[in-house]
Amino acid sequence: MKELKPIRSERDYERALAEVASLWGAKAGTAEGDRLDILATLIAAYEAVHYPIDPPDPIEAIKFRMQQQGLTRKDLAGILGTRTRVSEVLNRKRGLSIKMIRGLHARLGISAEILIRPGCAPRTP
Repeated sequence: MKELKPIRSERDYERALAEVASLWGAKAGTAEGDRLDILATLIAAYEAVHYPIDPPDPIEAIKFRMQQQGLTRKDLAGILGTRTRVSEVLNRKRGLSIKMIRGLHARLGISAEILIRPGCAPRTP
């Protein structure tokens, strides 16, 4: 097997991806499985720098979780307040308060880091 080296270029990255594809399904604890784990770690580090993915918009995260759990706007009233408040938040006319963020995190399991990101602030006319 070829010696493992850091991924420093797009060419190195492409080679690492090709090797991962060939090792996919290797059993854990074997030489191939260990190599797959190491390559995956190297690829993840390279991608974090060269292909970063922004966290989701807070409102889109709430809507996605609602869809996943089959929730309606009415179901969020117990977390965000009145149905009017739910509508204001989901339509970006009202920002999330700390209390709302805590409730969404506790009850829906949405990361607080996502909920405190910009995107929940009310739109300016």
